[in-house]
Amino acid sequence: MRAPLLYQFYVALTVLLVPFAAWIATRKLRRAGYPALRAHEKLGHASVPRIGGGPLIWFHAASVGESLSVLALITAMGRALPRAQFLITSGTPTSAKLVAERMPPRCEHQFAPLDAPGPIKRFLGHWRPTAAIFVESELWPQMLRRTRDRGTAMALVNARLSERSRASWRKRPQTAAYVLNVFDLIMTQNDEMAQAMVDMNAPADRVARGINLKSLSEPLPVDPQTTARARAALKGRPVWVAASTHKGEEESVLDAHTQLLTSHPDLALILVPRHPERSAEVETLIKARNFSVALRSRDESPAKVEVYLADTLGELGNWYALSEIVFLGGSLLPVGGHNPFEVAQGDAAVLSGPHVTNFAETYSEMTSRGAAILVDDAEALAQEVEMLLDNEAYRNGTVLAAQSFVRGRADQLDTIAQRLIRALSLEDSQ
Repeated sequence: MRAPLLYQFYVALTVLLVPFAAWIATRKLRRAGYPALRAHEKLGHASVPRIGGGPLIWFHAASVGESLSVLALITAMGRALPRAQFLITSGTPTSAKLVAERMPPRCEHQFAPLDAPGPIKRFLGHWRPTAAIFVESELWPQMLRRTRDRGTAMALVNARLSERSRASWRKRPQTAAYVLNVFDLIMTQNDEMAQAMVDMNAPADRVARGINLKSLSEPLPVDPQTTARARAALKGRPVWVAASTHKGEEESVLDAHTQLLTSHPDLALILVPRHPERSAEVETLIKARNFSVALRSRDESPAKVEVYLADTLGELGNWYALSEIVFLGGSLLPVGGHNPFEVAQGDAAVLSGPHVTNFAETYSEMTSRGAAILVDDAEALAQEVEMLLDNEAYRNGTVLAAQSFVRGRADQLDTIAQRLIRALSLEDSQ
């Protein structure tokens, strides 16, 4: 298939812009504490050797959620392919840190190369992937086409694009067909997205409905020492958690907490902003309402405070372990919602706002089963939290429904792994 003019123009543009993009990307990683060796991975310079003579399967994800969602899949494929090595690439320092803490066997992490000729050629020349599996919406045109041109088998899993992205691709049908034709298999999160991919000129015979990989992830890690210290400090006080909140949502959470304290004066709120760098801003909001507050980043204790600001990364599992009531942010505002599976795996009831487009099919099924509760505003949030606090049977029923929903999906992981192995002809490489 001949490259469309728009693709050729894009390639030429990236050649001109790569010096500026490289400066920005490497500077960001250096500021995050990574040495120059690792920062230069963005330019395609590998920081570790390619190990082993067996097949190398490359997974590419964008950031934290996408990266963590494939770790269980890598583990499952590793069991089926004992000679295979795995490479996972992502773009953010946060994703790199969390992946490093949970790395499956025979796996390396690198920062993804910039979508420009030089970085991609160096990257592919070093790693020589046997197969490449892209996650969700990572459709970088040159990365995809140059990988395919090397004869690499390719798949897109957990495919999910926003309506805005879909509309943009539909306006460029030749380019969309040229890019999407690289995949041997496209597995979407639901039927709607499967049809959307076909409408974007993906090969219809290679598109199939899969499952949201985030439902198959391992439970979040829990540090027993951290949770034991927190429980001792809380001394049996009731606790609820508001996790992954975004700018503009903490006000509603704090309003709900104000209402709850009138009937539950010893209630503690663990507030976990999505972006810990907003800690000072959120602390100011808390103090403006005259709440007593302690910060995790300062290693302060939650004892006797009304709000505990958990402003660190990688500790959500600890906070979920402290309460059976969790509200997930990114949902009172049109952000799209966050991962309810992690809450259910933490044995907690799932509360969310109405804006859950990122997990629309998941929340639809969970709410119909009584496994999740949607609220519209601070008042409704306070009412639901109070019901969960006061009504043990209601709380237990919601938690059990969420647990049952997650368990029902666990047996599908090996099925997905085997489907990818067959589609990418990886059984022949062992």
